Amino acid sequence: MQQALIEAKKAYLIGEVPIGAVVVKDNQIIGRGHNLREWLEDSTVHAEVVAIQEACRTLNSWRLIDCDLYVTIEPCLMCSGAIVNSRIHKVYFGAEDPKAGAVTSLYQTLSDQRLNHQVEVEHGLLGNEASHLMKSFFKAARKKRKLKK
Repeated sequence: MQQALIEAKKAYLIGEVPIGAVVVKDNQIIGRGHNLREWLEDSTVHAEVVAIQEACRTLNSWRLIDCDLYVTIEPCLMCSGAIVNSRIHKVYFGAEDPKAGAVTSLYQTLSDQRLNHQVEVEHGLLGNEASHLMKSFFKAARKKRKLKK
């Protein structure tokens, strides 16, 4: 999770919402990512998707069987779909996202028995740090918007 926080800080430094993710297989990081939506002007470039894409390239497979994903903030609905579809084994996330979370907050996508794959979930890992980073980012963004007015 420390490595996911490092990715989140990279996003913060370039003005992106500070979310970071890493994919791990056999105790090795095989994919890293942080948000790049603003940078690339692409709504699909979330930290989880970037990390999953890199992991797929590393393994030369879309199936990330026996891989775990560590992400600083609860994945959204799009990312939860990518997690299920890539067959990730387990997701660890830091802080819940009451406005967009699709793992425990708004939806329980990863454990939905109607889907063809379910994902184990553990949350709260370095949650305070992840939450603090998000709050700091949005506080600065609000201050910046206020100064522009």
